[in-house]
Amino acid sequence: MVRSLSLILRPLLLVAVLVFVLTPARADGIQDNIPENVRRIPELGVTVPEERANAMREKLARLEEKIEQIRSGNDAKAKALLPDVMIFERAVRCALDYNEFFDVKEFDKADELLQTGMIRAGRLLNGDSGWLTDKGLVVRGYISRIDQTVQPYGLVIPPTYAIDNSVPTRCDIWFHGRGEKLSEVNFLWDRMHNPGEFTPEHTIMLHPYGRYCNAFKFAGEVDVLEALEDAQKKYRIDEDRISVRGFSMGGAACWQFATHYSDRWFAANPGAGFSETPQFLKVFQNEELKPTPWEQTLWNLYDCDKWALNLTHCPTIAYSGEVDKQKQAADVMEVALARRGIRLRHIIGKEMGHRYDAESKTIVSASLATLAKSGRSRTPQRVKFETYSLRYNRMHWLTIDAMDTQWSRALVRASIHSDHNERNAQLLLNISTDNVSALTVHLSAGAILADDFHSHPVAPPRTAVHIRRFPSQDPNALPEAMLLIDGPLSDGSLRFSIERNEQGTWKLTTPADSLRKRHNLQGPIDDAFMDSFIFVRPTGTAANEAVGKWADAELTRAVEHWRRHFRGDARVVNDVDVTDEMIQSANLILWGDPKSNSIMAKIADKLPIQWTADKITVGEKSYDASNHAPILIHPNPLNLNRYVVLNSSFTFRDYAYLNNARQVPMLPDWAIIDLNTPPNSVWPGKVVAADFFDEQWQLK
Repeated sequence: MVRSLSLILRPLLLVAVLVFVLTPARADGIQDNIPENVRRIPELGVTVPEERANAMREKLARLEEKIEQIRSGNDAKAKALLPDVMIFERAVRCALDYNEFFDVKEFDKADELLQTGMIRAGRLLNGDSGWLTDKGLVVRGYISRIDQTVQPYGLVIPPTYAIDNSVPTRCDIWFHGRGEKLSEVNFLWDRMHNPGEFTPEHTIMLHPYGRYCNAFKFAGEVDVLEALEDAQKKYRIDEDRISVRGFSMGGAACWQFATHYSDRWFAANPGAGFSETPQFLKVFQNEELKPTPWEQTLWNLYDCDKWALNLTHCPTIAYSGEVDKQKQAADVMEVALARRGIRLRHIIGKEMGHRYDAESKTIVSASLATLAKSGRSRTPQRVKFETYSLRYNRMHWLTIDAMDTQWSRALVRASIHSDHNERNAQLLLNISTDNVSALTVHLSAGAILADDFHSHPVAPPRTAVHIRRFPSQDPNALPEAMLLIDGPLSDGSLRFSIERNEQGTWKLTTPADSLRKRHNLQGPIDDAFMDSFIFVRPTGTAANEAVGKWADAELTRAVEHWRRHFRGDARVVNDVDVTDEMIQSANLILWGDPKSNSIMAKIADKLPIQWTADKITVGEKSYDASNHAPILIHPNPLNLNRYVVLNSSFTFRDYAYLNNARQVPMLPDWAIIDLNTPPNSVWPGKVVAADFFDEQWQLK
C-alpha cells in the first residue's frame, strides 16, 4: 500500500515542481508599467551571517589557489579544462560580493558548488578529468570572447552516449524560463540536480545559461552560440540534428533562434513565451506603448513575425496551454506564417495553463524524433529568406552582403537546377531580390552532382544566373539581369558574388571591406556588445564639467549593469593604455569627450558627427556642447573591421528588465542627449535627436 501511494504521489509532486519551475519569478502586471518606480532586478539578497561568509571565503581562497596552480602549471590539457572549475569559483564569489544569495538555502548550494570545484581542481592537478566521460547531469564552462569571463552551461548526457563511438549524437538546446533569481549559483545547482522538462533518448540536452534573464538576446544570444560551439568541441554532436526548444521566456528565445538561424536546426519547438514586442506588451502587460520612430523601427530586429518566411527551412512545432495568456505568441506566429503560405503545427494542451500536459509532451516528443531521423537539409534546391539586418544575413547557400536600406525588409528567393543538352551543361540559378544590393552564392563541395556537368565534352560547364526584382506578378517577365559565369568546380562546389551598381546593373564582384554597412558592422549601438569589447576610460579633463560628470556616471553604471544584467566583468582600460592589439581585437567603447579621452581625440575628425568644446554638429544642426553629448556607433577609423562607440553601453535600461519583451534596442546608430534632464530608468538623458546612419555610415 505504501509503495502504491508513492507511485501515485510521485507524478503529482513532479507536476507541482514543474509548475513552480515554469512560473515566472514574479507575476508581471501594471505595477511594472511605471518607469518612475522600478523594482531592482535582481533584487538584493539575504544577509549571509558573518561566520558563514567567512567559511565560504576560506573555501574560495583554497579553490582559487588550486586554480592558480593549474593556470601556472605545464599541463596544457588541465589548462584547457580550467573553465570547468572556474564556473564554481565565480558563481560563489559573485553571490558573496554582490549580495546575490536570495534564500538561506542557497548557502548550502554554494558549499556544494565549492566542494565540486575543489574535487575537479584536485583531479586536474593529478592528471585526471573523469567528468568528461560522465553520463547524466554535467556542468561545463567556457571563456566568452565578449568579455573574457567564464560562463557556465549544463548538459544531460544520455546513458547510450559512448566516448569511443564515432556515431554523432542528436542535440536539443533547451532555453530556460524567466528567473529573476537565477544567479550562477542557482543555475549550476539546478543543472546538477534537475534533468529538465524533456530528456529524449539518445539525445544530448544542452542547457545554456544565456547570461541570466534577457530572453537569450544580445550577449545572451551569443552565449547560446558559444556554449554550443564549446559542446561541439567536447562531444560528438551531429550538426545536422540540432534543435532549439524552450518554454515561457525560453519559448520566446526559441522563436528568435528558429527565425533568425533557421538553416542551423532540424526542428524548433517553442512553447508559450512571446514572439514580438508591441502586441505582446499590449496583451500581456496591458502597457500603452508610445514608441519613438527609431524604437518602432528597431522592433524589427527581434519581432519574429517579421521573419516568419525563414521557417520554410526549419520544421516548427509550437505548444501552448489552452488557457495560457502566453498562447498569444504562437497565435501571432500562426497568422504571420499563414500570410507566407505556411500552416503552423500548433499543439494545444487542453485546459492547460502555463505548463505542458502529458499528452502534448508525448505528441511533441514523437514528432521531433521523426524529424531527427531525416535531419536538417543542407543544400535545399530552393531558398526563401527575409531579414531586416545584415547581422542575420545568411540562409543555407545564400548570403546577403549589402542592403539598399537597413531595417527595412530584405527578401531573396532563389532556386537552383541543372539545364543541359547535347552540346553543353548548364547550372541555372533564378534569384529574385528586394532591398538587396549585393549577395554571395556558396554551394559547398558535393552540393552539385558531377554527372550533371561533366558528361558533355563539347563545351565546359557554365552557370546561368537570372536575377529578378521581387515581387514580379508576371512569371514570364524578363530577368533584371542575366549573367553567364563559370560552372561548378570538380568537387561540386560553386562560389561567386554579385553586386548591383549605382546604374542598377548587376555584375560579378569581390566583397570588399569598404566603409559600408556589412555583416557584424551594421549597427545599432547594442550590436557592439555582441562581440569582444573594452570600456576605455578617459584620463584627461572634459572640456565641459557637465559632460565629464555625466560620462563618468554612465561609465560607472555601465560596468555595474553589465555584470548585473549580462553576468560579465566588463574590461576597463585607461585611454593611455589602449594597445594596437586591443584596437585590432575589440570594439572600443569610448567615454568622455575628445579633450578628456585621447583615443576619441584621434578619431574625432573622422566621424560623421563633429564634437568640439563649443558645439556638436550634426549635418546642418548644432547643439551646445556645454550641456549636450553625442552617443553613437561607427566603424572604428583606426580599424574598420571593429566598432567604436561613444558614451553608451547596451541601450535598454532598468525599466526593460521588468519584462523580457521590452529588452530591445532603445537607440539607433546615433543620438544627441540633453544633459539638463538627468538619466532615468529608460533614457540616459533627454534624447533631442536620433537616427540611423545610411548604408555608407554617413548622415542621412
